Amino acid sequence: MVHTLCRLRVAVALAFGLPTLAVAGLSYDETTRLARDQAPALLAQRSALAGAEAVQPAAATLPDPRLTLGVDNLPVSGADRWSLTRDFMTMQRIGLMQEVPNGARREARAAGAQARIERERAMLAVAELTVRREAALAWLGVHFAERRAAQLRDLTTENQLLIDTLGARITAGQALPAERTMARQEGLALADRHDDAQRDIAKARSALRRWVGARADEPLDGDPPALAQSGDEVRAQIHRHAEIAPYAAMQAMAQAEAREADAEQRGDWAWEVAYSRRGPQYGDMVSFQFSFDLPWARDRRQRPMLAGKQQDIARIEAEREDTIRRHGEEIEAQLAELAALDAQRARLVDSGLPLADERIALALASYQGGRGMLADVLMARREAVETRLRLIELDAQRLALQVRLNTLIAE
Repeated sequence: MVHTLCRLRVAVALAFGLPTLAVAGLSYDETTRLARDQAPALLAQRSALAGAEAVQPAAATLPDPRLTLGVDNLPVSGADRWSLTRDFMTMQRIGLMQEVPNGARREARAAGAQARIERERAMLAVAELTVRREAALAWLGVHFAERRAAQLRDLTTENQLLIDTLGARITAGQALPAERTMARQEGLALADRHDDAQRDIAKARSALRRWVGARADEPLDGDPPALAQSGDEVRAQIHRHAEIAPYAAMQAMAQAEAREADAEQRGDWAWEVAYSRRGPQYGDMVSFQFSFDLPWARDRRQRPMLAGKQQDIARIEAEREDTIRRHGEEIEAQLAELAALDAQRARLVDSGLPLADERIALALASYQGGRGMLADVLMARREAVETRLRLIELDAQRLALQVRLNTLIAE
């Protein structure tokens, strides 16, 4: 649809003598920007961060006070039964009670809330890198799928030109009728490959649409950027890997929970103030009291909880070390794969493509001189296209690896 609108716009401009306006396509940088702006995964993670920030002030706040209402010493028998005023011991009471967790517990809760914010912030950085990487890979998928289709279109055009000229050569006795049949069969095979290429473009556009919406149907603008990065730089930054960053916050959360469990051994306390009203012939009274927790079963309650939290700290540290080693292995494998692809591409450019072109020239010269077969020409041309398609595939694999290596460290 977008391509059709572009052609209509240009046609109208030409018909009415209006200046044609350049239609900007979808560039690599624009793709990653759009993905960061509108990816649902990022919106969800930003909401998670905002939620953690919103609840952080409540972490160290005292619990809400408790209002108490009641009647003390109400008679249920005798002459004064059910009376609120005749017996001097009967009192209508209103009170206020406040529970006070100990200071170490409140500090641990505040530290845990801050650690949750840092974890969500680190997870947001991971999500942003993931979105940027996947959007970039989707753009590259479209780019290289269209390059493959262009190679096949060029070969189809050449094959059609060959079919068009074979009639005169057959009439002149310079070619056999079977050679035209052979060229037509080659055209059918190319048509199948062209359909496959269009299918790959449609699938790549669909993957791109996930990240940029309707703009995925626009023509691509520009070439992929230079993304080369030395292996030493990548290895030096392994400890700053985006997927390792959340572990520091997770460990801080576990440590805060362990401190909170340890604070339970000290117990909490509470205070209460109550005002009691008696009959008009008696004076009113004020009462106050303090209450304290008595954690005397520490070996069966608080200390097992603390031991469990300490094991969580050890678990997170072990998981962090395992993640570092796993990513180190992945990076080394990617760097080795990239080195192999670089060597293969250099060899293909320096030797493979010139040899393919030389083979076509030799086969065509022999055929035109009556010493060769059309099958040799078709085979040489097919191999040349396969060589160029192999170069495109190498470029696609190299850039995909470079994108992955360039999206390891959060900004």
